[in-house]
Amino acid sequence: MLPDDLKKSAEAILTSKLGSTVHIADAIAAAGGCINESYILHTNKGKYFIKYNSASSFPGMFEKECFGLQLLANTHTLAIPEVIATAETGKYAYLLLEYIESGIEGRHFWNEFGIKLADLHRHTADYFGLEQDNYFASLVQSNKADPDFFSFFISQRIEPQLKIARNKGAFNSSEIRYFDSLFNTLHNIIPAEKPALIHGDLWNGNFMVASEGSPCLFDPAVYFGHREADIAMTRLFGGFQPGFYHAYNQAFPMENDWQKRMDIYNLYPLLVHVNLFGGGYSGQVLQIIRQF
Repeated sequence: MLPDDLKKSAEAILTSKLGSTVHIADAIAAAGGCINESYILHTNKGKYFIKYNSASSFPGMFEKECFGLQLLANTHTLAIPEVIATAETGKYAYLLLEYIESGIEGRHFWNEFGIKLADLHRHTADYFGLEQDNYFASLVQSNKADPDFFSFFISQRIEPQLKIARNKGAFNSSEIRYFDSLFNTLHNIIPAEKPALIHGDLWNGNFMVASEGSPCLFDPAVYFGHREADIAMTRLFGGFQPGFYHAYNQAFPMENDWQKRMDIYNLYPLLVHVNLFGGGYSGQVLQIIRQF
């Protein structure tokens, strides 16, 4: 059940925002992953979505997620749930969002998704990174600005996760040397591009079909990165439909042989999974890295 202090706090925020008294009549548990508890709030003023966690365990997580959602929304490309509020009450931190009704995927859904993601990726900056750190899953994601993608990818993405993994005993010294080999050849593999605003965690669990049939994104780990990193994530756990990739490439073509580069970008999320879940993810990482 939704903790009573969270319920009272959410009611007070909604009442203040709407200018009339809001009562939460029911809170229905929703899928929230392994970090957060999530609920659909049924109120006398409609439905809302709330997710919460331990404020001390994940400091600033929802404020950073709010920043990312608003950054994405400001591009006016893909649908993004409106942020109502972030707050803390007692031992909890929470994020209160607009509730997006789910819809049915239409025949042009994947085409629209590809085109709109391409539009999102056209938003650029003078550097790779972000003005603040945020989270990827439950791990802090460092976003120190760097004008050079290769330096950023190595120092802000791979090396921090590799250090954690090595300390956990996931890789030995000889296996670590494979990464050095990759780092020395990145310039010859990955095309140089301008920084692109990316979702950062774009697997098939972080989008939905909204009520009008359009793609809606949530749970971002945003930063200005290489746009192919977003495309790579879409292929990591099951992949998107072929029409998505065709439409994206028609709207914003990637360099030739883009499919061959996807595993390199996915070393980052796979290393995060090594550090969070262990298991066979280290084997997947080694299978990729031994190619270089």
